[in-house]
Amino acid sequence: MVVNTIDEALDWIHSRLKFNIRPGLSRVSALLELLNHPENQLSMIHVAGTNGKGSTVAFVRSIFMKAGLKKVASYTSPFIETFGERMSINAQPMPDEKIIDYVNLLQPLVEQLDADEKLTGITEFEIITAMGFKYFADEKVDLAVIEVGLGGLLDSTNVINPVVCGITTIGLDHIDILGKTLGEIAAQKAGIIKPGIPVVLGNIELEALRVIWEVAREKTARVYQFPYDYRTELEENEHFNFFAGQETLLNLEKSLVGLHQVENAAMAIELALVYANKVGISLSEQAIRAGIREAVWPARMEKLGEKPLILVDGAHNVHAMKRLLENLASEFPNRNITILFSAIITKDISQMIKMLQTVNHSHLILTTFNYPKALNLSDFKDLEEEGVELAPSFELALVRAQKNLAQDDILLITGSLYFSSQVRDYLLKKSMR
Repeated sequence: MVVNTIDEALDWIHSRLKFNIRPGLSRVSALLELLNHPENQLSMIHVAGTNGKGSTVAFVRSIFMKAGLKKVASYTSPFIETFGERMSINAQPMPDEKIIDYVNLLQPLVEQLDADEKLTGITEFEIITAMGFKYFADEKVDLAVIEVGLGGLLDSTNVINPVVCGITTIGLDHIDILGKTLGEIAAQKAGIIKPGIPVVLGNIELEALRVIWEVAREKTARVYQFPYDYRTELEENEHFNFFAGQETLLNLEKSLVGLHQVENAAMAIELALVYANKVGISLSEQAIRAGIREAVWPARMEKLGEKPLILVDGAHNVHAMKRLLENLASEFPNRNITILFSAIITKDISQMIKMLQTVNHSHLILTTFNYPKALNLSDFKDLEEEGVELAPSFELALVRAQKNLAQDDILLITGSLYFSSQVRDYLLKKSMR
């Protein structure tokens, strides 16, 4: 069936399975073979990790755009405003008409593979991954920065042969799929390490680090590890210094708010330096500075309003929530904060709520949103006795919250990225009226 509109195209993509009971790379590899392996035509950087992947990709993308590369692609998830964001070139989302064209190209190929019992059931993410690679190859991009969807070893993106790969952080997330310990999860993330391909590591705990090093040694992959091969020094106002070998960059300014973004920015610089060295291109200090200063990545400690300050952050697991609360404590130690929180049921919601209840001068509102796995408020009725407010919709929660906010107060919207992006979209549309 030929699709003619973006809604029809997205309906077809979303109608596919989210997960196949048979994990592996055979289906996506077969689909890419039918497309003449577009991934083999691309120069790539591959980024895995529990948190910080998207921000790191945004910094890397920005650095190379400032370095003068004509077309810098990025493959990320989830999207915040439009589906095409997932497959961007020079930070511009894939246009709707292109998505329609590629769905019409892919549909018959997917049907062909569905007829083979060994390859049937190509998933939504496998289709989007193949679409992204084909789009980037057709557009002849100079560089594609690829974010892993889930884990690494069996992720659909792991069919590529990058110039360099990176692992940002390791935390307990997706434990139902990736494993119940940091070591088990690290083994999945380390699955992106390829023979002889360098790997840059972020700030990773020892238990996970041991596993990653073991894989790197097996594959004779050169490791660049924080804070040994590259490190940072914090200056005032979250400016920072960067050191790596002979490279010294002083008083760098970053666009994304939060102390954890210093580590993400530093890792992006190291990835960029290793990549540039491997492919033989020069990377000026000016390009690095401008790239870090001007990178854009929505819904990560993003300011949507002043007086009162409105912050949106998709801290969607315990590891990310810990970093968010550290940032709040250091940036806004004595401000009154109203927190609007929702999440999806596959996350450790109770633990995240407990963490949010420890925030000084805060009032917590728990709500829900339009998503199949959004939390059910009836499961949290007991929290009302602990002073947590429950609101049946985020629109109502916003009305209640904004009634009681003084000019110096903060409204923080956090939890699932899906939730944060819906509220962000609602607030932006409202401000345009």
